[in-house]
Amino acid sequence: MFVFLLNNIAFMKFIKNIFTYLFILIFANLSAQYFPKNAPKNLEQKAKKYADSLYQQLSLDEKIGQLYIVALYNNRGEEEIQKIRNLVEKEKIGGLILMQDNAEKHIQLLNEFQGKSKVKMMIGIDGEWGLFQRFPAAHKFPWAMTLGAIQDNSLIYEMTSKIAEDCKRMGIYWDFAPVVDVNTNPANPIIGNRSFGSDINNVIAKGLAYAQGLQDNGVLASMKHFPGHGDTDTDSHLDLPVVSHNLERLNAVELAPFKALLDKKIGGVMVAHLYVPALEKQSGIPASVSYEVITNLLKKSYQYNGLIITDALNMNAVAKKFPAGELDLRAFKAGNDIMLFSQDVPNGKALIKSALEKGEISEKRLAESVKKILRTKYLLGLQNLKSINSENINEDLNNASHAELSEKLYSNAITLLKDEKNLLPLSCSKTYYYLPLEEAPFQTFVENLNLGTTAKVISKNEIAQIPENSTVIVGFHKDNSTAYKSYKISQESKDILAELSKKQNIILDVFGSPYALKDVDISKISTVLVSYENNDLSMKASAKALLGKTKISGKLPVIVNENLKAGSGIEK
Repeated sequence: MFVFLLNNIAFMKFIKNIFTYLFILIFANLSAQYFPKNAPKNLEQKAKKYADSLYQQLSLDEKIGQLYIVALYNNRGEEEIQKIRNLVEKEKIGGLILMQDNAEKHIQLLNEFQGKSKVKMMIGIDGEWGLFQRFPAAHKFPWAMTLGAIQDNSLIYEMTSKIAEDCKRMGIYWDFAPVVDVNTNPANPIIGNRSFGSDINNVIAKGLAYAQGLQDNGVLASMKHFPGHGDTDTDSHLDLPVVSHNLERLNAVELAPFKALLDKKIGGVMVAHLYVPALEKQSGIPASVSYEVITNLLKKSYQYNGLIITDALNMNAVAKKFPAGELDLRAFKAGNDIMLFSQDVPNGKALIKSALEKGEISEKRLAESVKKILRTKYLLGLQNLKSINSENINEDLNNASHAELSEKLYSNAITLLKDEKNLLPLSCSKTYYYLPLEEAPFQTFVENLNLGTTAKVISKNEIAQIPENSTVIVGFHKDNSTAYKSYKISQESKDILAELSKKQNIILDVFGSPYALKDVDISKISTVLVSYENNDLSMKASAKALLGKTKISGKLPVIVNENLKAGSGIEK
């Protein structure tokens, strides 16, 4: 009898374990990839119940509307705003991506539009370096290239935790970041500073820290640009880039960060407008509308079940190839859950509806995407969304706490590539000469140098006045106004540097992309640093580093040339 009971107990435990496994398996397949940190155990069940119930209450028109996120500008006049108001009211769209440029006005519009939405809208933003990317009054955090040089990834997590705080202050719950493209092409016109670099493991580690900082603080992340935009020389806003590598190379480089991160519960993936012949046999079909790339590779092969969103459908890479509306249908048929920046929502919805009625798209396929969207909205807490207070919004998005964090990030990124004559740290009792070159402001750097030493500013015309064997600090100050400015150094600056190095001890500090050193001869330069960006906080951080007030610990995030490899950097 005792043995029988033991066997029965063991059998019941076995059955219980089987059911538990099946329960987890079913919900793992059904659930959106994102799941809130420290969430109650029953939250997933509640999210599923909410999505299933709400889905049944929605009309077909409302269900299809959930598939759309459109752009909201408030700097293009009332007519543009009215167009969006009509899409919210009549087309029942599922979300908005905030563009330019007044934060307070955006909040007023969001309060109005959310109040008119039966299902609260998902509000997103391209906030790779914070809300400054769209709102000039907000704080600008460092670009990904700068972050790529930092050795302590907890700082990236700290930064995106702050970005998440700013997002929620604005009613934003989806940041279309991080970029996990491996930037192996210095001529890339659109990724460049937006990438963590050319080292795959570094891109993976930084991408994970970035995404977790957002999601642990209640804002969805989105890896982009699948299947990898790093080795392109065409801007997809203008035309269709082609990534012609074979499958072996794609798996080893372009696809590697996505494969490594797809099981890390990152809530979204943005698909790029790229033609990749090794993945899509039909000539000229962009990844963003490719069934092979999205459904067969991303969803089936990689088993990704988070939200899949197109890159903006108004970009010429696809907008020139397919009529507006038809492009939406193609994107949905390919496997995307959300169409971003559609140029003709009414027509696109009508074409998707017609395809459903004709059986070209199954109701199951529609339910898959819509329920995934509804579950994610529930997990983000949008069903409890309240009106946003716009009071003091600019101060909340840009204050001393932001500046303090950014300066720490810039300080940790500074990379010392050589210091052959041990010119660092600078001496407080010595006089230095400072020569600013290139096109951007430099005053903040000199002001902060002069807090710990004497740095005399000289112009190009005064070089002959410098005593021989002096120590001259040369600053390459590149334009920091956008992430897309050219990194290239003028021939004049290169010639001046070469001439100076014949008679002087040179400290070269690059306030710009490390690619600036690609064709600069630094063999005769004693000391070379990269400070990555040219703004007040980066210059302040760099001056402190030269003075020995902070430790230098950054590493090159990219391969610059055969002598400057990714990972190069001296600690001092």
